[in-house]
Amino acid sequence: MASSKSDYFGLSPLVSLILAIIPFTAWICGAITRLMEGKIVAGIIRILPFFGLLIWIIDLVCMITGKHIWRLLDC
Repeated sequence: MASSKSDYFGLSPLVSLILAIIPFTAWICGAITRLMEGKIVAGIIRILPFFGLLIWIIDLVCMITGKHIWRLLDC
């Protein structure tokens, strides 16, 4: 499975959308994705309650409109 910068773990956009819809999986997958990219602070921020909720909403909107998860200055 090829890694992609546009979705969770290089999965298809449809599977990434399904994972993004469910808050718990979106928070965990987002944190793991950021940690795998070496962005430790971004991974930790994704788990924090307020910021995690805010980023989850942004991820969801980006997945529906642009077929990719949100990255800074990429949505």
